[in-house]
Amino acid sequence: MNNTLLIVEDEPKLAKLLSNYLRQAGYEPEWLENGLDVLPRVRERMPALILLDLMLPGRDGVDICKDIRSFSTVPIIMVTARIEEIDRLLGLELGADDYICKPFSPREVVARVKAVLRRSADHMPSTMPPLVQLDEGRLLATIRGHQLELTVVEFKLLEFLSVNPGRIYGRDQLMDHIYPDQRIVSDRTIDSHIKNLRKKISGASPDTEIIHSVYGVGYKYDPQDKIIPSVNRG
Repeated sequence: MNNTLLIVEDEPKLAKLLSNYLRQAGYEPEWLENGLDVLPRVRERMPALILLDLMLPGRDGVDICKDIRSFSTVPIIMVTARIEEIDRLLGLELGADDYICKPFSPREVVARVKAVLRRSADHMPSTMPPLVQLDEGRLLATIRGHQLELTVVEFKLLEFLSVNPGRIYGRDQLMDHIYPDQRIVSDRTIDSHIKNLRKKISGASPDTEIIHSVYGVGYKYDPQDKIIPSVNRG
């Protein structure tokens, strides 16, 4: 379960105080103080919720919230020290899930976080998005929305293994598919490609393991969800 909360706040003492209270409540808070660092962090690893201050060095919270909403529905609680900004925040229809005014009680923040996460869970669609998507036409693979930078061989391996989830393929079968020209390669070459593929999958989604070794036999693809076949063949 993702318990990571991203605190975007340029006041270190306040960020530390919030972190302590949220950690005691069972969450895993992380802190950023510069607005320019937020989007790269969110794209790299999506938190469960973002506490986003309005006034930040680098970029303000309004622009950050708009950009995040262009690719994610992650819950966002806006934080501001200026009461007069509240009407503007609401009027802009930023897509924020809640807002909090400074000064505030850390206990109130914890309560708001729990309420927003609870509402978010209640509105979660019953059918979860696919774990992995493949676009054969462009040799693109994504996992949990994160693009994998795969070589042609790595893409072919992932695609071939995913055709029959749970089926075990020997190294010879994989080599025949990957190298149809019958070039002479060691069966350990497949092991090396699989190792690199696993590393890239883990880098994009640390809690995900979909390529499994079967001792003495080979490898199989065992997904938590089904791959969506590519519709783009051109």
